[in-house]
Amino acid sequence: MTDNSGSIPLKPDAGDTNPLSGSRAGSSGDTARMGSKAGDPGATPHLVAKDPGPAPSVQSIESDLQEVAKGGTNVDTLVARMVVDAGLATSEEVEHCLAMVRQNQSEEQNQASLMHVLVNNRYATERQLARLKQQLEAERSGQKIAGYKFLGKLGAGAMATVHKAKQLSLDRVVAIKILPRKFSSNPQFIERFYAEGRAAAALNHPNIVQAYDVGKSGEFHYFVMEFVDGRTVFDDIVKHKRYPEGEAIDVIIQIAEALQHAHEKGLIHRDVKPKNIMITREGVAKLADMGLARAMNDKEMAEAEAGKAFGTPYYISPEQIRGEVNITAAADIYSLGATLYHMVAGTVPFDGKNPSAVMHKHLKSELVPPDHVNPKLSAGISEIIEMMMAKDPRTRYKSCKDLLIDLRAVRRKESPPLAHKDVLPQEDISALVEAEHAAEAFIPQDRMSARRTPNPYLVLGLIVSLVVSVGFNIILLMRG
Repeated sequence: MTDNSGSIPLKPDAGDTNPLSGSRAGSSGDTARMGSKAGDPGATPHLVAKDPGPAPSVQSIESDLQEVAKGGTNVDTLVARMVVDAGLATSEEVEHCLAMVRQNQSEEQNQASLMHVLVNNRYATERQLARLKQQLEAERSGQKIAGYKFLGKLGAGAMATVHKAKQLSLDRVVAIKILPRKFSSNPQFIERFYAEGRAAAALNHPNIVQAYDVGKSGEFHYFVMEFVDGRTVFDDIVKHKRYPEGEAIDVIIQIAEALQHAHEKGLIHRDVKPKNIMITREGVAKLADMGLARAMNDKEMAEAEAGKAFGTPYYISPEQIRGEVNITAAADIYSLGATLYHMVAGTVPFDGKNPSAVMHKHLKSELVPPDHVNPKLSAGISEIIEMMMAKDPRTRYKSCKDLLIDLRAVRRKESPPLAHKDVLPQEDISALVEAEHAAEAFIPQDRMSARRTPNPYLVLGLIVSLVVSVGFNIILLMRG
């Protein structure tokens, strides 16, 4: 779950992707858990799903329910209804538990609540009651949308709240992002919120979170998207410090494919970072949160945002920091490079005491090669990252298509053919590499037995050598 609040994080990717100067409407970064598509061949991620942590206590759940009830309905009555509705216990069993509660109260024994009795008699667990509490909170918040049943809150930021819900018509679990009430009457925030939905809906790729619906219900503006129970790359970095090189490449290959699709559709993501890359339980990587996405040909928005920096300080490109108007796909490649750096080095590429210091380093400081930070890395992956994070967009990879050529080469334990090769234009080298790979597919496996066609240049060279040799010998004979 990403959390974009109004302040800029001082720790790597701790939260906000709102503008670093000025205000940004409707951009949240609150992201659903999602997934599907197998990773690159040979990928066998061993990173495990995030530990859910200890179950909440009955006391904490009761305290939250007291707040939800707000002095109205008795908490035990709320709990009784929730447990019966969820099928955890029958009405007779709940009534029996309530009788035990009343008996304890009359005998002035320990003031056990219905929750305690349900847990002690194994009708429900703390986790089950916590989930029911979340569902009740969603219901009581007034956030009801026809055709969906709210199951609980997934996360919240300054710009949106994300809920887990069931789409009743298709009987599937989804995530619903809702614009807060305080922004629901602001045309600028509403437009940005719908722009995110439109941007996501324009994309159809197995490595991008799928958009299902966007609309308004009552006073609420909502955006329905794919839900997957997974984790973020940031979660993995926090738990394991860094990724093994091969697994990191497998993830980045999938995200590069997703970005290539977005770029071909004319969209720039502008906020690629570890928290916006989800990993499903099957190990599939998904690019999330189109909240800062912008069409490359949207000159009106580009002019409106001129001079303002949008992105996350630890992963933002130099041209975004400068607030340039003509932001291209190269900005996403830079941010993806910064993300890959963090994944394999275990630290962000540039750090500082505040966001301004970090951004200044993106602009001016020389990048410490990742293999100097983590000596276990191959030279190839370091070369790729350095090219992705070149200060000048013109010296980065020209496209994610070119980037993928190098990533796949290093994954095969080969040298990256394109990284920092200045002999030919990138397009020519890319074409040569692809032609070479295509040709290799037709080479017979038994090369020794394959019939070879003589090289005409070699034959000509041999003939010339023979003629010169014969002529030289004739001259020697004539002199003798």
